[in-house]
Amino acid sequence: MKTSNLTKLAVGLSLAGLSFTATANEVTLNVVSFTPKTAAVSAGFERFVNAVNEEFEGELALNWRGGPEVMPPFRLADAVRNNSIDMALVSPSYYSGLVPSSSSANFSFKNYEEILESGYYDRMTEIHADRGLRYLGEIPATDVKFFLFFKDRIDGIDDLAGKRIRVFPTGLPFVEALGANGLVLPIGEIYTAMERGAIDGFMQGNLGWAEQYEDVVNYYITPPFYRAGFSILVSQRAWDRLPEELRGELLDYVRHTLGPELDQSWGDVIAAGNGEVAAAGFEEIALEGEEAERYLQIAIDAAWEHMQEQIGNDELTAELRAMLVE
Repeated sequence: MKTSNLTKLAVGLSLAGLSFTATANEVTLNVVSFTPKTAAVSAGFERFVNAVNEEFEGELALNWRGGPEVMPPFRLADAVRNNSIDMALVSPSYYSGLVPSSSSANFSFKNYEEILESGYYDRMTEIHADRGLRYLGEIPATDVKFFLFFKDRIDGIDDLAGKRIRVFPTGLPFVEALGANGLVLPIGEIYTAMERGAIDGFMQGNLGWAEQYEDVVNYYITPPFYRAGFSILVSQRAWDRLPEELRGELLDYVRHTLGPELDQSWGDVIAAGNGEVAAAGFEEIALEGEEAERYLQIAIDAAWEHMQEQIGNDELTAELRAMLVE
């Protein structure tokens, strides 16, 4: 992390016109994300990669290879476990089949530091290890929340019954608890499905996409629900390549220094997303009072009821819920 004598020597030799590799002992890890580099949500990934590379210059280099064009998002966790890639930045819900409790990170209204203090990330490290995965931590985005978007007006919770709503896996129990029909579709298929009337609406964050949907969206419901956060998974082979001291420094840096900084870094991205929503002319349908409270309670209760079924362990479910909700 500090400039080493080796690096100073390398600079001197380079200036003298001699060839020398300054980072002969530097470990390079290839990283793949579940979203494209150009996606708004990838702003957090870019900050993470740049920060780690700067902090551990000469010791560790993260080579962000790209996103879905490199590997399909739903295969990332398995690829890490099988040592096919070194590191993945992935939505927790995208590998809940492998680690059923992974998506629990979304089912909270707490911020990153509150969750960190609860011991949640240490517990998830143990849980992932049982499944053959090294869990480095999270790229948190507490203020990146989720909404339901529709073409036709929705005036309240009761109007949602029977609607066909595109969701990502984490949101399926919630929309079904609302009486709607949830369909899990990739982000890239949303517009066509809305245009053809295959779905009535969709669940999504509000980051950097609204102008693409002006023709098929007119309304969105508030209050927003859940929180965003993205898992950082490292293959065991890649982890073993790191010196023991560097492993500890990396883990401490990611969780205790970088994590809080990243959680507070989304302001400009969120503001830009909100600006796009306003510019696109989407109208807010604001649930209020008891109806808003019921809406959020359904979101949390449905999520954790499903979590209990997925985990199959009442004690572990209660432990995680206490860390994230209570």
